[in-house]
Amino acid sequence: MRLFATGLLMAMAAGFLVLHRLHTLYPGWDVPLGYAIAFTEAAMVGGLADWFAVTALFRRPLGLPIPHTAIIPVNKDRIADSMARFLRENFLTPQVVARRLRHFNLAAAAGGFLADPRSEEQSRVREGAANLFADVLESLDPDQMGGMVKAGLRRQLESVDAAPLLGQMLENAIADKKHLPVLEALLRKLGGVIEANEAMIREMIHTRANTIMRWTGLDEKLASGVLDGTYRLLAEIIVQPDHPLRGKIDEALATLAHDLRHDPEVQAKVARIKAELLANPAVGIWLDAMWERARAALLRAVRNPDKVLAGGIGESLGQLGHALADDPRLQLMVNRFARRTLVGVSTRYGGEIVRLVSETVKRWDARTVSDRIEGAVGRDLQFIRINGTLVGGLFGLAIHTVERFL
Repeated sequence: MRLFATGLLMAMAAGFLVLHRLHTLYPGWDVPLGYAIAFTEAAMVGGLADWFAVTALFRRPLGLPIPHTAIIPVNKDRIADSMARFLRENFLTPQVVARRLRHFNLAAAAGGFLADPRSEEQSRVREGAANLFADVLESLDPDQMGGMVKAGLRRQLESVDAAPLLGQMLENAIADKKHLPVLEALLRKLGGVIEANEAMIREMIHTRANTIMRWTGLDEKLASGVLDGTYRLLAEIIVQPDHPLRGKIDEALATLAHDLRHDPEVQAKVARIKAELLANPAVGIWLDAMWERARAALLRAVRNPDKVLAGGIGESLGQLGHALADDPRLQLMVNRFARRTLVGVSTRYGGEIVRLVSETVKRWDARTVSDRIEGAVGRDLQFIRINGTLVGGLFGLAIHTVERFL
């Protein structure tokens, strides 16, 4: 388009020179040649003016230090702040988010998409959205974005009152007897550990036995009796649902669950343990690794959405889509939850999101900003040059016509 616009301007310039030459050679053609010359002359002025205007957005025309040119590179930081302010004021305020979502049935739209993800229209939408999301995700600074995600996750973990939550989970597990498989697995694991270290246990008993016991061989019988009794006890606890020790374990777990929910001292101890865990550098390393895995998996998923929707996952998502599309009560619940969640996100993290956009653009060098904006809107800007050339010529023709009749 740049070549076409420049070629049209050159054509007007060549036409202007040729017509002037013809006017010299054929004075009798003064009237028609006058109109044509007026058109080409005004077209050159319009084309050159618009070439200057378009070029001045991205660079200095002909490399000359003309004031108020190279507008985008010079004002890169101000443009970044303006973009962030525009996003904040028009998209990420709670009022705007709530208003836009009030009449939008997000659940039904998601349900239709999940129910038939491979329809032609859905495929185009999915592919376009996936590519856009992947491009945005790759263009953002992974360290800063990861820092924001990890900081948000850490704040959420710090704000969680872990003790009552653990107590409620434990009470529910005991009430539903979901702790029994875990208990049996632990008992089997304990038996396996004892069996694997049987030689060491026998040696410990042999070492601590007195000389008479070792001389008479009673230490070996004692070790065998201890081990056999332990194995028998573990087996009885596992196979007998009404074993007394099971009741003791259930009672101890119930007491622990009650203390987690109602004992301030236990709650303070759990909070202290949680704080120490979060302050441990190993937790930070774990969060870093989790974020990198999540980001890589997310990029793979959005770059290949068809693969993600294949197999059992796709079938399960299809069933969820039918439920969302056909159940008004489920739609109401999901839409209300989505609206509250997105409004909350815009309230808490809207400023951080737009600041991320602003700082990312500011870190780009001036050439990168110019190239990306010109690549996005450059075709339309060349149409401005073409229109300027043609409209300028038409205005020149009109002015020449008015001049002829004055």
